[in-house]
Amino acid sequence: MIPYHKVLNPRQLEAVTTLYGPLLVIAGAGSGKTRTLIYRVAHLVEKGVAPESILLLTFTRKAAQEMLERAAMLSDPRCRSVSGGTFHSLAYKVLRLYRGGLGFSNDFTVLDRSDMEEILHSLIGDLHLPKGALRVPKRRTLASILSKAANLETDVEELVAMEYPQFIEFSPYVRELSRLYALYKKKNKLMDYDDLISKFRALLVEDPELRERLSQQYRYIMVDEYQDTNRIQAQIVKWLGHEHRNVMVVGDDSQAIYSFRGADYRNMFDFPKEFPDAKIIRLEENYRSTQPILDFTNAIMERASQRYTKCLFTKREGGRAPRVVNTRTEPEQALFVCRTIQQMLRNGRSLKDVAVLFRAAYHSFELELELTRAGIRYVKYGGFRFMESAHIKDLLAYLRAVLNRDDAVSWGRILRLVPGIGRAKSQNIIEWMKGQDIHPSGLSAWPGKLSGRSKEAFEGLAALLSRLSSKDIRPKEAVELAIAYYLPFLEEMYDDHPRRRKDLEQLGLMASRYRG
Repeated sequence: MIPYHKVLNPRQLEAVTTLYGPLLVIAGAGSGKTRTLIYRVAHLVEKGVAPESILLLTFTRKAAQEMLERAAMLSDPRCRSVSGGTFHSLAYKVLRLYRGGLGFSNDFTVLDRSDMEEILHSLIGDLHLPKGALRVPKRRTLASILSKAANLETDVEELVAMEYPQFIEFSPYVRELSRLYALYKKKNKLMDYDDLISKFRALLVEDPELRERLSQQYRYIMVDEYQDTNRIQAQIVKWLGHEHRNVMVVGDDSQAIYSFRGADYRNMFDFPKEFPDAKIIRLEENYRSTQPILDFTNAIMERASQRYTKCLFTKREGGRAPRVVNTRTEPEQALFVCRTIQQMLRNGRSLKDVAVLFRAAYHSFELELELTRAGIRYVKYGGFRFMESAHIKDLLAYLRAVLNRDDAVSWGRILRLVPGIGRAKSQNIIEWMKGQDIHPSGLSAWPGKLSGRSKEAFEGLAALLSRLSSKDIRPKEAVELAIAYYLPFLEEMYDDHPRRRKDLEQLGLMASRYRG
């Protein structure tokens, strides 16, 4: 027998030993949430509960397997027989076994994301789009729109208006594409990942016999990361546990990070409404941090408009209070961080001891510039380095081509952006410039033949390079001119061009710091 009272703190012990009735565990950061789930599985099996009647739903299948393996090593090998996995894996299992008549067959095939994108692309031809300048989203974007609309249970046209306004003219066709996609899946016995969840929920709602059978099969239900579930998944939990009500959900409303995929942290607040007699346990003892940092965190969380009251604490001693530094501009902020790192290095710290966190990838751009200027090596996690992003490299190529007419890579990059100019023709132009000793400002003298849109874009490029070659041009003006020329290409190549445009504007702000 595991000595639970020795290895768990009082709140963890309470969560582990509360086996009956609905239970909401609010697990603050670093409070041993995973440990609590593992010991609860072990405790249930020790109490004689059949492993097959325990259901553990996690965000990834790997997470469930690791928890069950640790529970088995702690207590009883039978813990490995607990039903553990994701909502999607459970839905797949149930839908495969189901023999009902709710508009689908149980011998379906599951589509992965690339399959979904391929089908959507093939269906575009059936939309009978008008000839002209109507911008068609790329297959990846179309898949994202339909998937998020399914998870949010939102009208696709409303979603396009809210989150993809650059495609507002295409939104009626997105609705039609959604209809064609649904028909295609039904005809060919296909389901995508979103269908697995929605069809599973539909079964639970409309088939009382199945609902009763599953409720009898899974007598003890645990759900990890409940703040990152969507509304459909929350309803699945409600229906699975509506008979026995032995449902434990674990999460933290302060750590919700997947709203962009349709997750709804409000499920945490709605759980006591679905289960009015739910017991609430707060895991507040932190095992990772120090009290000064936790005090700072608590003060921030108190300002949340909707929250579960919790006060994180630790028994660990020491630690310095966080310092808040106000700077007037982003360049000043980046310079401060860079100089702080340099001071740490002078004091004997190693670069591997230093980490800089930022909310969004583009917030790091100014800092990346300062670190590069200071010769400080760094690794960036989450997104490309600023200067390695394709659209940034495109824009810088205009400037590099003017500064170095032998830079064949940059010349090839900007020439191939012109419609009708491919690898071979761009190479011919580069060789012509070198052979004739043509200055970048003389590109317009190229004797080749272009027409229509290609000619217009090429002439625009020649005019841009001529202006960039001017000796009196300032860095900010040069970047702004390059952006103005490049924007039509950006909008054509990237569905997320509004976000990438912000990156280009950031480059313009950086350039404004230099006079020439």
